[in-house]
Parts: sequence; structure tokens; C-alpha cells
Amino acid sequence: MGSVSDNSKWTVLCPDCATEIIIDRSTGAVLHHKPAPQKSGAEKDFDALLADIDASKTRANDIFQQEVSALKDKDRLLEEKFREALKRVESEPEDEPPVRPWDLD
Repeated sequence: MGSVSDNSKWTVLCPDCATEIIIDRSTGAVLHHKPAPQKSGAEKDFDALLADIDASKTRANDIFQQEVSALKDKDRLLEEKFREALKRVESEPEDEPPVRPWDLD
């Protein structure tokens, strides 16, 4: 735990990312979230920066491929739902008028 600033708040520092979080002691609600300062690219060498760029391109491409496959699957699901609804409409009798909302009163 971090230092206790007063009796009603806790200040917690994340050991992983060094983010500072101020929490209300009685409710447990987060009152303030201060992200850790970002490291500049100056600490890394050029090859490490290129590797980071390549990794982010790979991640972006993977996410794009997942979304494309989800859209293909979405088209199939919509087509299947449409066919089921069409079958249901064709099987229902046509002599009964649809229920109107004001008739339910």
C-alpha cells in the first residue's frame, strides 16, 4: 500500500505500472487515477523501437483479420435468421389480423 494521505483516503501505487490511485476508504471508490509518466523513445535503441512497431503492426493485422471473419460470420447469421423468419411467416395463418397495441387496453 502507498501512504495514507488522511483518514478517509488511501493512495496506492501500482507495482507493475507505477500508476497512482486515490481510493475512498469507506466506499472503496476510486477518487482519482493518475497514470504514470510515459517513457520516451530515448531510452530504447533503434532496433527495439523497430521491433515495437513491427509488433504493433502484427497486432493490428490480427485484430483486422478477426473483424473480417466476424463480418463474414455476421452475414451468414443474418441470412439464417432471415430464412427462419420467412419460414415462420409462411407457416402462420393469414386470416388473423395482427394484434394492435390499442386493442390490448
